[in-house]
Amino acid sequence: MRFHNAGADLFVPDGLEPEAALGRTTHLCIAAHQDDVEIMAYHGIAQCFGRPDQWFSAVVLTNGAGSPRSGIYARYTDDEMQEVRLKEQRKAAFVGEYGCQLQLGFSSVQVKNAGETGPVEDLKKVLLASRPEIVYLHNLADKHDTHVAVALRAMAALRAVRDQVRPKKVYGCEVWRDLDWLPDEDKQALPVSARTNLAAALVGVFDSQVSGGKRYDLATAGRRLAHATYYASHGTDQESALSFAMDLTPLIDKPELAVSDYVLGFVDRFRADVEKRLRAASGR
Repeated sequence: MRFHNAGADLFVPDGLEPEAALGRTTHLCIAAHQDDVEIMAYHGIAQCFGRPDQWFSAVVLTNGAGSPRSGIYARYTDDEMQEVRLKEQRKAAFVGEYGCQLQLGFSSVQVKNAGETGPVEDLKKVLLASRPEIVYLHNLADKHDTHVAVALRAMAALRAVRDQVRPKKVYGCEVWRDLDWLPDEDKQALPVSARTNLAAALVGVFDSQVSGGKRYDLATAGRRLAHATYYASHGTDQESALSFAMDLTPLIDKPELAVSDYVLGFVDRFRADVEKRLRAASGR
């Protein structure tokens, strides 16, 4: 399988032939950066782990350049940092027993350029080869511009191949903007209680980020625990960890829907929920 960037990396942890490895995929994550996959799509990783009938595969679009760094990584050049992050993502794929790990090596500038066709074309190839049942994307209300751009490129690819590839569910997941603000009826509450050791190991593999100045390991576990505890105010916890997502499946099922209108619909319902509670408490 040929991709736009000569440096694109395809890794199959168990050594299966690449097209067969992609072809067994049931759960696919399309993410912006190395370590985003493990933060946003642990639900899929845990569901597939150790199962011969379900396989999790991941795509990382960008090359890892420009990430913050300190400690032993403080003097690393961008090229050196890209190599470190590529290796870390491979380690995570091995630990999580992914079916296939792709790193497509685009720059953030390329991904954020809506006129750049390479990311969408490469993603179409991956989707046609994998035909996933479940897809995990960045949520479209994320505050990281590259995350939003990657989600939009993935959405364009999904829409382009929808006659051949139709996932049962497309989730927009949390990384840089929490989705606790979604009204409960709009929340996709994904249980991520299973194998806390695996969850910790997957994020912990990214030493260049964790010891390099960003405690994603603690923050990710903390957010999942907080979601589980604060999800229901009048009931006991059913899970010890939850991730929230927005349902993006309708954007594939109905490609005529404007993405911005659909996403802003979540915001409008949140506003209406706040207004209703304020009016009720005010007696108005």
